[in-house]
Amino acid sequence: MQTNEASQESEIKQVIRSLCMMNNRFMNFMLDDNKKAAQVFLRIILGDDKIKVKNVRIQSFIQNIYGHSSQLDILAQDSKGRYFNVEVQRSDEGAPARRARFYSSILDTHFLQPSKLYEELPDTYVIFITENDVLRDNLPLYDIRRTIKQSARDFEDGSHIIYVNSQRRDDTALGKLMQDLYCTEPKNLHYQEFAERIEFLKYSKEGEEKMTDVIEEYAARKAEAVAKEAEKKEQANKIELAKGLLADGMSIEFTVRHSKLSEAEVRELAFKLTA
Repeated sequence: MQTNEASQESEIKQVIRSLCMMNNRFMNFMLDDNKKAAQVFLRIILGDDKIKVKNVRIQSFIQNIYGHSSQLDILAQDSKGRYFNVEVQRSDEGAPARRARFYSSILDTHFLQPSKLYEELPDTYVIFITENDVLRDNLPLYDIRRTIKQSARDFEDGSHIIYVNSQRRDDTALGKLMQDLYCTEPKNLHYQEFAERIEFLKYSKEGEEKMTDVIEEYAARKAEAVAKEAEKKEQANKIELAKGLLADGMSIEFTVRHSKLSEAEVRELAFKLTA
C-alpha cells in the first residue's frame, strides 16, 4: 500500500515538474495575484516599461444575460484603469478572430456601468498567446487595430487585440519571454519574476498543495484519453465484425443485431463492400 502511495506521489511530482507556462492552468497559478510577473508579461508584450499592474486575477467569470457568458483566463488592471485579458491557446481552434472580437465586446459590456458615459469606457486589451502562428504571417506579434480604410488612420476606440506567436523564440525581449513559456526549470528562466513563483509551485510543499487541481485535471484528461482509446478500439472491433458478417452474406438486420452498430453504419459498410 505504501509502495503504491509513494509511486503515486512520485508520479504527481513528475507531472508538476514537467509543467510549463504554456499549460493554461499552470499559467493561471503562476500569475494569480502575482502583480510583478503580470507586469513583466504586459510590459514586454506591449513594449511599455511604464505599465504598473494594480491587480490580477484568474478564471474571471463574466456573465452575459443576453447571450454567451465567458470565463477569462487572466484579467489584470493597471494604474491607468486599462484592462488586460491574457489567454493561452495551444489549439488553433481556440484562437479564432471572432473569439477575440467577442472577448473584447464582453469586456466592454462588463466594465461600462449604466450610469457612465461612453467616454468613460476603459481601454481594453485581449491578448492571445498561441502555440502556433495562427495568423500565418510569421510575425512574432500581431497588434490588431481598427483603422479608417480611406485614410489608413487608426480609429481610436480604445480596444486592442494582440496575437503573440510563441513559435518565435529569438534573443529579443519578446523572444526570451516565449522561451520562458516553454521552460520547465526555474533556474533556466530569463525573467526572475517568473522563476521565484515557479520555484515555489514546483519545489515547495505549499506549492504542490496549490497544484492539486492541476493534477486532478491532468488525471481526468488521462482517464478520458484512455476511455476514448478503448472506445475507438471497441468501435473498430464492431466494424470488423460487421464486415465479416456482411461478407458471409448475412442480412443488414442480423449484422446490426450482432455487431451493435447502428443500421445506418451497417448500410454504409454494405455499400462500400459492394461498390
